[in-house]
Amino acid sequence: MDTIASLFSFITTPVSWVIVQFHTVYGALFGADTGWAWGLSIVSLVILIRICLIPLFVKQIKATRAMQTLQPEMKKIQERYKNDKQRQSEEMMKLYKESGTNPLSSCLPILAQSPFFFALYHVLNGIASGKTIGVINDQLLASAQKAHIVGAPLAAKFTNSADVVTALGATLTDVRVVTAVMIVLMSASQFYTQRQLMTKNVDTTVKTPFMQQQKMLMYVFPVMFAVFGINFPVGVLVYWLTTNVWTMGQQMYVIRNNPTPGSKAQAAYLERLHKHVTHHGKTRSRSERTIVKAIVAKGRDRNEFERKFINGLSKAGLVAQADGTVVKSEASAVATLEDGTPTTAAPKRQQPKRQSKAQRQSGGTKPGEDSEESSPLLDESDEQQGAKPAEPAKKATSQPGSSGARSRAQSGQRKGPQRPKSPSKK
Repeated sequence: MDTIASLFSFITTPVSWVIVQFHTVYGALFGADTGWAWGLSIVSLVILIRICLIPLFVKQIKATRAMQTLQPEMKKIQERYKNDKQRQSEEMMKLYKESGTNPLSSCLPILAQSPFFFALYHVLNGIASGKTIGVINDQLLASAQKAHIVGAPLAAKFTNSADVVTALGATLTDVRVVTAVMIVLMSASQFYTQRQLMTKNVDTTVKTPFMQQQKMLMYVFPVMFAVFGINFPVGVLVYWLTTNVWTMGQQMYVIRNNPTPGSKAQAAYLERLHKHVTHHGKTRSRSERTIVKAIVAKGRDRNEFERKFINGLSKAGLVAQADGTVVKSEASAVATLEDGTPTTAAPKRQQPKRQSKAQRQSGGTKPGEDSEESSPLLDESDEQQGAKPAEPAKKATSQPGSSGARSRAQSGQRKGPQRPKSPSKK
């Protein structure tokens, strides 16, 4: 550890200075020797570091998505040159160069955070051993040794002996209970963060070895934290638990507002966006316009969720533009009900009235004229004479010769002209 401490000694002094500055502020509120003052100083150090690492986190997201996009091409290269490892590596590097991606970009936040982590570990280890380090003098060293978090000193470890813990003013049971709870929370937060990434923010349409690697890391990282956590001081556990919670919240925000295309998170986001856009009739924020612009630019390369989003806008009478805005469709016919309520539904087609048998036999009624059957009232003259409305139809159907045709049909003969019988050969 002395070798690692010497490698990161250049950052030990800045880290200790930041902790002291935060301790000055919180010490005035809670007391200089309290665990709240020193614990919140460590938490504030984490927040400050993670705010500075936000640009690297954004770059990490872009690199991860670019790697997911390249997975099909990478798989083809692996299958094509599976017997030639050197050619396979050359083709991989060529693919990275053409696409402008870097596999190490996804590890930038962890690599950038490592010096601060080891510097803080060296500072807390110096407090446990009673050594001044950085800007922490003898007075601050004595104050930090008195600070306890739920009965556990900041510099105490799970593996410390009872004598060391007693010298720090605590009991071995309190130290081990507090460190065990913090290790479990640290491992659980790491597992949930990785699981959230795998179940919600991964393109489910592409099955690649990259997904299997991420799934394996989901179980490996929590075990690593649990194993190494027993050798971390309580102050370092506070630091790592805080950074895990920050990462989890930061990732939840990204998954909700900028999900990976083709993932379940994108389906949920586009469903919320569709409801919002159809309710207001437009995109209201810059992020919404950016998402819609990207979907329109894909054209036929849209995935299932993006096509469903575009079709939903069309059914609502809206059209997504190339600049990300949404306007009303000119082809959508908007009908208005009698009470003034607008509706986008097309007017129902009216079916013609079905005519009765008597009307069809008499040739039907002329357009614009009402039949006698459909009229509820009869003419006064017809009522006085007692005429029946169906009699003209019967007269129209009766023609000369109809009785003879009816009799022939009843006798079993065929209707119409008969073929003459052939003359007998006799």
